[in-house]
Amino acid sequence: MGMSIAHILASCMGGIRTSGDLVAWMQMTRKMKIKEAKAYVAEKLEIDLLDLTNEEVMREIREDLGFGNVTSIAGSPKGIRAKKNISDKLGIKIRSVELFKSQFN
Repeated sequence: MGMSIAHILASCMGGIRTSGDLVAWMQMTRKMKIKEAKAYVAEKLEIDLLDLTNEEVMREIREDLGFGNVTSIAGSPKGIRAKKNISDKLGIKIRSVELFKSQFN
């Protein structure tokens, strides 16, 4: 996961504080360039491209969609549950989510 962390940091989008992790997922899973990944995530979240880096806007969106936040909120999705919500919304497969699902089939 070393490169994954590097991609998230290199995208300069604040990681889980904003949408950096979501953009990084698209870069890693779909081999998108950063501009294309940002546009895809903004479209899926139904927000303006500039809002991707707005901490206030993204905190509300992440809470509403159950994507998790830096500071945990009681009762909100965390860990694998948050990753599943991200996977569903962005239309991507996240290995840990798929492995978790396979344990119940």
